[in-house]
Amino acid sequence: MIQQTILPFFFGLGGRMGSGDQVMPWIHVKDVAGLMVHCVNNDKCSGVFNTVAPEVITNNTFTQSYAGTLNRLAIFPVPGFVLNTIFGEERANMVLQSQTVVPKKALDTGYEFRFPTIKEACEEFAHLGYIDPDSDEV
Repeated sequence: MIQQTILPFFFGLGGRMGSGDQVMPWIHVKDVAGLMVHCVNNDKCSGVFNTVAPEVITNNTFTQSYAGTLNRLAIFPVPGFVLNTIFGEERANMVLQSQTVVPKKALDTGYEFRFPTIKEACEEFAHLGYIDPDSDEV
């Protein structure tokens, strides 16, 4: 999602989707990989895990954190009807309706998130010329 939105947000054209009040599950990709490794190496892990960050946020919170990290405003909302027209009602509802999901099993089995807050995640990935600090490539 970030790759598709970095340019509009960088140029100050980002904004909330719909009302922006909807709860939006999120997770940093490095925590997706970290949780997989945790579960492979942990006998306590079994069944389905919610692969989401522990911080519950709204679309407004995400938008403001993302734009703020880029030192940009986020003043161009995308109305719900536009998303419905482009993606169809069913797919648009994935973004426009609240989905509160918590990582209970991940936390109960001892997984420690590298990016537990949206602020920490944005500080790591919200850069136009992003270079993965964990990468060995130069």
